[in-house]
Amino acid sequence: MEIKAIIKKWQPGIKAFFSTFPWKNVLAFLFFLLLAFIFWLMLFFQKEKVGSTYKIPLKYTNIPEDVVFDQELPSFLEVSVEDYGAQIFRLDIKKMDSLEINVAKITETGNKALQGDQYTQLIRTRLFPSTTIIGSYPTLISLATSKLQSKELRVVFDGEITTSRANLVADSATFIPEVVMAYGSKKSLDSLKRAATEYTVFKNLKATSQLPIKINKVEGVKFIPSQVDIYIPIEEYTERTFEIPITAIHVPSKLDVKFFPSRANVTFSVTLEEYKKIAAEDFAIELDYRKFHTNEDGRVTLELTKIPSTIINPRISPASVEFLFESKP
Repeated sequence: MEIKAIIKKWQPGIKAFFSTFPWKNVLAFLFFLLLAFIFWLMLFFQKEKVGSTYKIPLKYTNIPEDVVFDQELPSFLEVSVEDYGAQIFRLDIKKMDSLEINVAKITETGNKALQGDQYTQLIRTRLFPSTTIIGSYPTLISLATSKLQSKELRVVFDGEITTSRANLVADSATFIPEVVMAYGSKKSLDSLKRAATEYTVFKNLKATSQLPIKINKVEGVKFIPSQVDIYIPIEEYTERTFEIPITAIHVPSKLDVKFFPSRANVTFSVTLEEYKKIAAEDFAIELDYRKFHTNEDGRVTLELTKIPSTIINPRISPASVEFLFESKP
């Protein structure tokens, strides 16, 4: 209780102190103090040399398509440098662009590695003239290559394609280009019969689509191009049903076959363009007597023996019917 009383007693005085305290003057003083410290650092750095280490990303260009590098190429170069503090500070805040290594240009004179003065001059393009290079890693970049054999492979799709409710895939997906060139050793190429895409799922497609898709990587093999376009033809479909008579063929002349029921419904999907072109006469359910007459349960499974090429997903209902033989008079 005594503590609460003391706080209550001093509360007006504390509020008055903070309300009258010259906050703006204090903040201004701190700002100028920080500014003076920065100027002091700059003056110090102008007189003193300091060291630092940087990672520079590497980008390789103009690589022949029919070769493979004997050693894995590094993705980054680490370089240790020394310069006045101000310059080091500028390097610290500067975004290091990728260092481009033109493979064809370097190797056209017979060089198999990037090293020496050529290497140093390339690194210097990312530094200031006053900057001293203390060391770099790797000390050289091997560009030695081996000639590869080639093989033309057809692209095949690995994945799933689904469409919206009123649409269906009208035909097989195709690729642009349809074939790619594979480069590798004879052993690795002999085992390849096709170039499969990466497993990809295309969901809820509503219209014909052309989409990029990558070729699935194979160890020791390089595909050119490594990415193709897949063309997926999508059309709007509707359902239609016809009632088709069930008939039998190859029935002995002294017998007659009765089916129960004698007709079946055939339901199928068809494009709006083909909808009116399809007729019941385009379908047939003809059962071969030689295949079902020995069925002990007296039932036979139905199957379509005539069907238009423009429809998809045909279904028969019922799937099977009963049959009965009657002797003709």
